[in-house]
Amino acid sequence: MPFNKLKLVEPLLRAVQSEGYTIPTAIQTQAIPHVLEGRDLLGCAQTGTGKTAAFALPILQRLHGHRTIPKTSGHVGGDSHSRPIRALIMTPTRELAAQIGESFRVYGQHTSLRHTVIFGGVKQGPQTKALHRGVDILVATPGRLLDLLNQRVLTLRGVEILVLDEADRMLDMGFIHDIRRVIAQMPARRQTLMFSATMPREIRVLADTILQNPVQVKVAAESPAADTVKQALYFVDTQSKAALLEHLLQDAKITRTLVFTRTKHGADKVVRRLCHAAIAAEAIHSNKSQNARMRALANFKAGKTRVLVASDIAARGLDVDDISHVFNYDLPNVAETYVHRIGRTGRAGASGQAISFCSEEQRDDLREIERLLGKSIPVLHHSIKATSPAIEEGGSHHRQVSARSDQAARASHKSASPQQQKDTFWRSRRKRGTGGWGGSRFKRRGR
Repeated sequence: MPFNKLKLVEPLLRAVQSEGYTIPTAIQTQAIPHVLEGRDLLGCAQTGTGKTAAFALPILQRLHGHRTIPKTSGHVGGDSHSRPIRALIMTPTRELAAQIGESFRVYGQHTSLRHTVIFGGVKQGPQTKALHRGVDILVATPGRLLDLLNQRVLTLRGVEILVLDEADRMLDMGFIHDIRRVIAQMPARRQTLMFSATMPREIRVLADTILQNPVQVKVAAESPAADTVKQALYFVDTQSKAALLEHLLQDAKITRTLVFTRTKHGADKVVRRLCHAAIAAEAIHSNKSQNARMRALANFKAGKTRVLVASDIAARGLDVDDISHVFNYDLPNVAETYVHRIGRTGRAGASGQAISFCSEEQRDDLREIERLLGKSIPVLHHSIKATSPAIEEGGSHHRQVSARSDQAARASHKSASPQQQKDTFWRSRRKRGTGGWGGSRFKRRGR
């Protein structure tokens, strides 16, 4: 079904076509008609499926087609002719808020609707000025939004549509109480849309309290990970991960790369190692200032930085085109996070590759990931020697690194099952009794 069959108005169709989109995604096809009808909606779809357009386009159409003369402005103290905030989109991270704001700018470029984005980590002066001028659509993170509400900088009395995007992530980050405080300041009569990549019990409880007779839309792929993402796995000592990553990045086919680590400190360490090897890399995580994060993201999008190293706070919401590879430097300890991470590549029908490093202490995490996927991740082999801690920190003396190609690795192991390959790997490591593989350092969790 093409976009022109979704009953979108001409200004929106023109904007969509100028972006090169002709066929809506599954979540867009299912959600847009219901949102246009004014129904509450609970949407479940994986990251990278087009959720933003699924709510942005119908919101723009509803507000564009129903212009009202406000009795109150969205800014406390504003004059009676200022615009009220008519749509509020709450999202967990600054990066995602900025990207949603950009989507409203692109899709709404042929309308007279105004929008702005507010989030923490930057001075609030420019944000309050934008609110004072009047906006129709506000995209916000919960913390800064509640702060400005408490300062009486804005009011939500005119909100007609509320969107909670990445609701499960907001709950994970502890925003549930902030969300409830914000909702308490809105009209009870409104349209509410909730989008979430997963549907745990807590999300359903929240949905039951804020949605009225909602339409439920769920877009489930045949497998949890997109078929356009080619997955691969290396078993590697913790101290050898940096050397393996550096070696793999010598491949010129790896053009734009996301590397995920579990910790912010780990992300900074990886960046130092790559920069020492003359590989352009920057880190993005919550310890960075907002300006530093936005600069790193802009450099990555512009191709000035080849490698962006991120902690899991950026696993969702990063919307960058043409990411060729995603590296799981550390496997996540939540299986669903793995799916969200690798969903950064292989988007919009393009192919991508996700490469994961698994050290011995992460094998239980690998087991949970493969259980979620319903299959084993193909194992590739390398011959990188164990690396000393001094080298791991970016010392000047690097050991010789050699790795067999993917094709050779597959050929030499085509007769063994993935589980047999893993068992052989662990047995060979334990027989060494050195390099940190023996003793009590790597106890299996839950044993």
